[in-house]
Amino acid sequence: MGGLTIINTVAAAPPQNVRASARIPIPFAAVRHMGSSSSIRLQTGDALIAVDVQNDFLPGGSLAVPDGDAVVPALNRYLAAFAARALPVFATRDWHPRNHCSFKEQGGIWPPHCVATTRGAEFASGLALPQAAVVISKAVTPAADAYSGFRGTDLAARLRATGATRLFIGGLATDYCVLNTVRDALAEGFEVMLLADATRAVDVQAGDGARAQQEMEQLGARTVRYEELAS
Repeated sequence: MGGLTIINTVAAAPPQNVRASARIPIPFAAVRHMGSSSSIRLQTGDALIAVDVQNDFLPGGSLAVPDGDAVVPALNRYLAAFAARALPVFATRDWHPRNHCSFKEQGGIWPPHCVATTRGAEFASGLALPQAAVVISKAVTPAADAYSGFRGTDLAARLRATGATRLFIGGLATDYCVLNTVRDALAEGFEVMLLADATRAVDVQAGDGARAQQEMEQLGARTVRYEELAS
């Protein structure tokens, strides 16, 4: 991964795959007032988070998300726009031990995936992360899972250190790690732009992805597409 900054953080608590009970973020009202046709201008205070775009979640991987590879070119457009403006980029990743609690062999619900240092845990080869991107590793101990990039990591502190107040979030998967990352970002007080064209859902139950997107919007996230960015 070249000169990427790698942050391997021991997870401090299991994921809370329920709606966060923390305060409603300050930007909530402002997000609701913005029309879907409003043009979005990238600016100081923006940061991009690419969620778990790893080989095991792509077609052919051990926990493949349907059409998951479609997020790569979509995210690359956002990555280029952020790089052109020298805005911060973060990339989260599952970085599991071989005996991780989420695996079926350990009583979890998923097949083994994203085992640390394996090819399945690597970012998609076509994902154009800039050299300055900060990599946040999560769920790195056997006993703790984490769908959210904020769980058991210092992602919130690192974002604030860059001056970030508005987050553009996309990746895999809409109904799990993206949903939980967005929940926690809003609970932390960040404004969230959900990249609708750069997410895909697992849809274990039909419609899970659509329901997750609806929940994120109800919590205060604004759903956007690349075409809405001002040139």
